Parts: sequence; structure tokens; C-alpha cells
Amino acid sequence: MRLTQKLSPALLTLLLASCAVGPDYVAPQTPEPAQYSRMLEREPARPLENAWWTGFSEPELDALVETALTRNLDIRQSAERLVAAEALAGAARSDFFPTLDASADANLRTSGRDTASAGLSFSQIVDVNGRLRRTEERARATVLATRFELTDIQRLTAATAVSLYVDARRARARLTLLDTSLELQQRTLDIVERRAEAGLSADLDVRRATADLARTRAQRGALQLQDVRARNALSVLLGQAPGGVLDALSARTDAPSDALGLSYDAVIPVGVPADLLRQRPDLRAAEARLIVATADIGVQQADLYPALRLPGAVTADLSDGPGDAIAASLSAVLDVPLFDFGRRQAEVDASQARAAEAALAYQQAVLGALEEVETGLVAIESVEARLTDLEIAVTESERAYDQLNALYREGLASFIDVLDAQRTLIGSREALVDSEADLADAIIALNLALASPTA
Repeated sequence: MRLTQKLSPALLTLLLASCAVGPDYVAPQTPEPAQYSRMLEREPARPLENAWWTGFSEPELDALVETALTRNLDIRQSAERLVAAEALAGAARSDFFPTLDASADANLRTSGRDTASAGLSFSQIVDVNGRLRRTEERARATVLATRFELTDIQRLTAATAVSLYVDARRARARLTLLDTSLELQQRTLDIVERRAEAGLSADLDVRRATADLARTRAQRGALQLQDVRARNALSVLLGQAPGGVLDALSARTDAPSDALGLSYDAVIPVGVPADLLRQRPDLRAAEARLIVATADIGVQQADLYPALRLPGAVTADLSDGPGDAIAASLSAVLDVPLFDFGRRQAEVDASQARAAEAALAYQQAVLGALEEVETGLVAIESVEARLTDLEIAVTESERAYDQLNALYREGLASFIDVLDAQRTLIGSREALVDSEADLADAIIALNLALASPTA
């Protein structure tokens, strides 16, 4: 229900002095500890001067990530959402100013007097209940949240590009290792076949060696699929059709067959948990969404109070020429909410619940970020320890296989021992490559969790 009347100067002054309704935003308490439970204990490394992925010292990777940050469609969509949010924030600011519209009409008659008129109309909303201020606050917070969300998508895109690069390198290294293993097993099979022809070995040994060779060869298809899957995913990440050839993923010739050929020689800036609140764009976005929800409470509560609008108009009768019969009017319209069966209060209750949900979501995001960092620290530590043992295992497996192979040729060792040593050697080499890739993935995950510098 709306009441329209002329307002006394005293009442108008009182309304104009009103304050914005609704709660003001207060930053929530975050449950972060003073420091992490673990710290990295690594060899001295160079300080990180550029984006965190440059610590891998892979120019091809650097170019790949830069392309992804430029062409990725998720990033471009987020950028458009930011443009839209900024436009809506500008619209919210414009509500503080009057609107002005022009109109004109003419009536031509076959008999009687022709008529024509023109006019200007304007309307000014007086923010007596603070609704406009809360609406603008909500719009500005939405822009802030959208900007942080764009930064977060860039963070995730860069990490995804590096991770897919590692996946492709892992598949390539495993394929190279597969060729080495096949060569090793083929030599063993040749020896067994010659000994069987000379009556020094049983046909069963030939069958076992042949079966091992076929089992190893069967892995090629799965490894090629991993390589293609990583390449296709990278193509899509770069905004390209899958199946494109990526020069950055070409096989490297300077890495040994039993190694991934990736190392990280830069310092990872771990810092303290409080740094996450300033560094992680997803946490900043979650807090901005909480500001949006808090401001929305004021927007909804404002509808419980009177609203004031000042419409006016200037009209001129142009029937007898310009400037004839000019009239002006100014009025005040006071909208007073009386009864709506609880609809407005329900909107307020809903906005309060959304704000409470946003506060809980922010706290959950903080806890999740802390968990990611803590897990990342432990992951790097455990994988590095595993790598040390696997390097020893590969070295000793090579020695054991060479010794048993020599003894077998002399008839001093059984073929089962040779076969077991060969399988152990191949398995150790495969585990070493996988662990090197796991270490690279752990480094990626920690840098992602810490929101390490991207430029």
C-alpha cells in the first residue's frame, strides 16, 4: 500500500538524516594456527624471482603456461563476468542521481484545433532508509569477489597446465623406459633360447621369458593413452581443439631413460598460515561473498521502512508556438509498507541465513586451505624420502641383475633368479620415474595451496 502526500520540511529533514539499516560487515574470526606443523627441509635453492613454475627451469613449460593464461576459455569467461559486475556496480551508483526523461506528442485533426506538447520528467529517490547505500555496497563487494575469482581461476589454470605437462612427461619417460625394458628382456630371451637350443635350459625358461616380454610390451598402449590424454587436456586448456601437436611436449633427449628429467631448484615461500588470508584469491573471494551477503541483509531490511521518491515534471503546450503555457510540478511520494503477509520479513530472514551460510563457507575455505598446505608439506617430505630409497634400489637392482645374469650364463644360477632380478630392476626403474613425477606433483600442489607468485 502506498501513501502519497506533501511532506513537511521537518519530516523531510528527519528522513534525510536516517542511517542505513542492516548490519555493517565485521571480518569473521579465522581458525588459523600461528605456524604450520612442518617446514620444508631442502637443499639450499635459488630465490624465486618470477612465477613459481619457473622453478622447474623449463622454457617450454613457461611458454605453455603463459599461453594458457592468455587463451583459456574459463579465464576469458571470468573476465566477462567481471565486466558485467563492474557495469552493474555503475548502475547501482547511478541510483543516487535523478533520472530525466523527455516526451513529445502531437495530434493532427481534420477538424478543429491541432495540438502539440513537450515535456521533461524527472524522479529522484531519496535514500532515507539506506537501501541505495547497501545496494551499492553489495555491488562493489560483488565486483571485488568477481575480481578475486578471476585471479583464482588463473591460479588453478596455471597449476593445471603444469600438472598436465608433468603427466605428459611421465608418460613419455615411462615409454622410453618401456623400450629399455623390452631391450633388456629381449636380450634375456635370446640368451635363454640359445641355451635351450644347446640343451642347457628347459623350454619352460623360454616360455617364461617370452611371457615376461609380452607382458611388458602390453603396457605400451596404456602409456600412449596417458600421453594422448594429457596432450588433449592441455590443448583444451589452451583453448584449442584436442589433437593438436604441442611442441612443448616433444621428447627430451638429454634425460636418461630411467629418469623424468624434471627438478625444482627454487625456494617455495611457505610463510605462516596468516599469509594465506592475504595470498589465496579463493579465500579473498569467499570473504567478499560474505560482504555481499551482509550488505544484502540491509537491502532487504530497508524494504521494511518507508521509501521516499521525488517526482517532477515540466510541460509546455506547443499548439500556439514555443513557450506557450509552460507548467511545472514537484511532488513527494512516500511509500509506507503496511501489510504483506510477512513477505518482506521472510526476505530478511532468508538474507540473514545466506549471510550465515557465507560465513561458514569462508571458515570452511580457510580450513581447507590450511589442510592443503599441511598435506603438501608432508607430501614433499615423504616423496623425497621415497626417492632416496628408490635411487638406492635401482642401483642395487642393476648390480644384482648383472651378477645373476653372468652366473646364469655359467650355469651357476637358476633362470628363476634371473627373471626375478629382471622384474625387480624394471619395477624399481618404473617406481623411480613415478616418484619423480609424484614429487613434481607435490611441488605443484604446495605452490597452488600457498598461492605462490604467478608473475
